Amino acid sequence: MFDLTGKNVLITGSSRGIGKAIAKQMLLHGANVVISSRKQENCEQVAAELNQLPNRKNAKAVSIPCNISRKEELEQLVEQTRKAFGQIDVLVCNAAINPHFGPMSTIPDSAFDKILSSNIKSNHWLCQMVLPEMAERREGVVIIISSIAGLTGNPVLGTYGISKAADMALTRNIAVEYGGRNIRANTIAPGLIKTDFSQTLWANDMILNEALRHTPLARIGEPDEIAGAAVFLASDAGKYITGQTLVIDGGAIIV
Repeated sequence: MFDLTGKNVLITGSSRGIGKAIAKQMLLHGANVVISSRKQENCEQVAAELNQLPNRKNAKAVSIPCNISRKEELEQLVEQTRKAFGQIDVLVCNAAINPHFGPMSTIPDSAFDKILSSNIKSNHWLCQMVLPEMAERREGVVIIISSIAGLTGNPVLGTYGISKAADMALTRNIAVEYGGRNIRANTIAPGLIKTDFSQTLWANDMILNEALRHTPLARIGEPDEIAGAAVFLASDAGKYITGQTLVIDGGAIIV
């Protein structure tokens, strides 16, 4: 049920952290994967690393760098993915930014605009580019990596949380609009995961201890623990799940 052999998966922000973990697990379950982030060198390094995995069957990783905030680069990303693999079966929108750590009352307009553009508009653009081919084939999966910041209030991640709540709404609307053409769209909302992106949080002892105090599993998560859920949602194991937000946070939001 979890076999992805023959599927082609495009993953943004996949040169490190959660995106890289998703790419690795997708590949190990048989899918071809596109490694994409802003820096070409990082993408090439990860693609080469994944292509050396001993248990990857015949699956292949390719490197296609892209700055998600630029529509023309997203168009090139989609075009080059099609040239490499023929079609896109699974789209994983993972790339995101958060240039402001602090209360919403102090965020500059420039940072606010950057967050909404990169975390919402780029995902909307990418879905617009990929969904028509999925609809024509009457098969496809969209997964957007959100955050529990989109489900709870936060004194230092407010605008980031707004963008992540919007990502959840985006997948719900895709699920409604495209469900009749056998396309599924879901969101994964991680809690605190040990990545470079979230280092500001887990590397601060005061913030980390406060987070752990409100986490029933009493630890932070690892990227592979998000990747497993992505494989589930992309595979036949999750083929009756759509429009949902899967929270993976060690229980943090239930406390």
